Amino acid sequence: MTGSALATLGLALCAGLCGFGSSLGLYYTGSAAAGVLAEEPKKFSKMLVLVVLPATQGIYGFVFAIIGMSGITPDMTTLEGARLFGAAMALAISGCLSGILQGKTAVAGIYAVAKNESLSGKLILFPAMVETYAILGLVVSILLM
Repeated sequence: MTGSALATLGLALCAGLCGFGSSLGLYYTGSAAAGVLAEEPKKFSKMLVLVVLPATQGIYGFVFAIIGMSGITPDMTTLEGARLFGAAMALAISGCLSGILQGKTAVAGIYAVAKNESLSGKLILFPAMVETYAILGLVVSILLM
């Protein structure tokens, strides 16, 4: 496998896995919010941030893939391609897992807001803490690149 093919594979996996994690997280939050809003539509604005939080991992993967493509050259060595592949995997793994887990954490917040609307601002903190690991993965990936 050529270096450029290896690097391209890593970037594609990064964007794909981060997008997958975000999509699954958004599926969880959207489904939970839809159930709550069917009963109490006035709580839409209180739930909106909790619903969209898992989308950020997909954005991180997309942005890193775009940035990483600028480093791919046709004459890349296999070692250079492996380096970019490894850099992409730091974000791919952390982004995928944190997107899924952030969605599950946000669902708990959505159900809590359904019971007590005044908690909405405080409950953003819990899924935001899960986001920290996607951000750390992004930083490590950028530094390794």
